[in-house]
Amino acid sequence: MSKKEEKLKEAVLTAFIDTTLEKEDFPLSVFKLCKENNIEEKTFYKHFGSLDAVKGQIWEFFYDNAMGLLEKDTTFENASPKDKLLSFYFTFFEVLLLNRSYVLFSLSSHQSNMVKMSQLNKMRSSFKDFAEDLIDTGNANKNESYLQHPPKIFSEGAWIQFAFLMKFWINDTSVDFEKTDQAIEKSVQTAFDLFDNTPFGTLVDFGKFLWKEKFVFN
Repeated sequence: MSKKEEKLKEAVLTAFIDTTLEKEDFPLSVFKLCKENNIEEKTFYKHFGSLDAVKGQIWEFFYDNAMGLLEKDTTFENASPKDKLLSFYFTFFEVLLLNRSYVLFSLSSHQSNMVKMSQLNKMRSSFKDFAEDLIDTGNANKNESYLQHPPKIFSEGAWIQFAFLMKFWINDTSVDFEKTDQAIEKSVQTAFDLFDNTPFGTLVDFGKFLWKEKFVFN
């Protein structure tokens, strides 16, 4: 895709986000979205088949932005799987922070679970591919096959962890989201301790943290 086409595609995404926030509702038709934002309908349909497709692409755009930033970091490629996952989470939530109002609206309680989850389907696939790569790398470092773990199963666990952290971040009211940073560090440490079959101490520590921060889920 040319840079011009990328900019046109991003213009549709930006218009969708801005219109959603200004009207406190998702755009109801492609016609109105395009007319109100001086976008030709043929431009819209060149990149998206429907308004629902835009919702999903916005989350994929957030994910791609985070991965693009990580790929510019010269230390990321050779980092351990654990450090890669930590870096991803910290970077991804920085990207989300730039769009927090939209994220809060799109995942708000008045949206049905079907609407909320359907938006994340495309990003979920990309994230699970990333998680599988991390698991494959971790398995390659285990000498005995019985110590290795099935990537598809553990990538699903990584997605559950991601969903947990999303909910935590959405409800986090701490200064500079420091509680989310703690949740990221503790949950990733717990996940990799489980992966290395040494979970008990970290599980207790993570459990204490969740109990202390239980107000976040009220």
